[in-house]
Amino acid sequence: MSEEARKDRLAPVVETVDAVREAVIAAKRRGLRVGFVPTMGALHAGHRSLIEAAKRECGFVITSIFVNPTQFAPHEDLAKYPRPLDADRRLCAAAGADLVFHPGVETIYPSGFSTFVTVEGLSNILEGKFRPTHFRGVTTVVCKLFQMVPADFAFFGQKDYQQQTIIRKMVAELNIPIRTRVCPTVREPDGLALSSRNVYLSHDERRSALALSRSLTLAHEYLAQGGSDFDLIRQRMWALLKETPLVEPDYATLVDPDTLEDVSTAVHTVVALVAARVGQTRLIDNDVIDLPG
Repeated sequence: MSEEARKDRLAPVVETVDAVREAVIAAKRRGLRVGFVPTMGALHAGHRSLIEAAKRECGFVITSIFVNPTQFAPHEDLAKYPRPLDADRRLCAAAGADLVFHPGVETIYPSGFSTFVTVEGLSNILEGKFRPTHFRGVTTVVCKLFQMVPADFAFFGQKDYQQQTIIRKMVAELNIPIRTRVCPTVREPDGLALSSRNVYLSHDERRSALALSRSLTLAHEYLAQGGSDFDLIRQRMWALLKETPLVEPDYATLVDPDTLEDVSTAVHTVVALVAARVGQTRLIDNDVIDLPG
């Protein structure tokens, strides 16, 4: 196959639960470990890194592409969320995915659907405070996808820190037989975390959006140098976001990596979390910081 043909290759796609389960069973019969990368499409280099990580660890990799309506509030961007299926299939093929699972809404949520999965506590703070129904939609669809795609490993990005924390808790508490892997956030050279929503940013908004990663760097440098006034660094992170044109922060804080509760005294590791609306686009970012000593 020529280099040109390789670039244009589309990963095979299936749309039914039976078809994707048969693919998993066939791979396991061949002695292959199965990796699964759940996505909502509009794939970028961050998603590609997850697929590549899955391919390094597993012999057969499935990527799901499903824009999940239950994790969007009525005022959010469900209708305009990008759905470039062919481009996504090209990226999947190039990254090493063996199959794309692309179910319709009626497959995931058949008529009369009324069963939801909720991780109490963790789902009600931070993002959950600003998007009250969001994580119920996330955990429900991920739980369903794990039943439909009975893989050995599932791969998630660190950028959605609260989401992957909640999913890992759900997996543990519901005894779901899948192991989760969390992969590093992929960034642009200037520090902006990759996100499917970055395409909504204007030139000026794109420049202002760098305030999120700058606020994390501010926290990281302060703590790495032995700083211990957590309230002070929260104030400085907030101020940096607030004083940046076009940025309206929702939160800027330091939390425990497992409970996501605000930390006030020295611990081994903290997570700096920020969320802000840049123009009309809401962005999140984080940094896991190991404290000296």
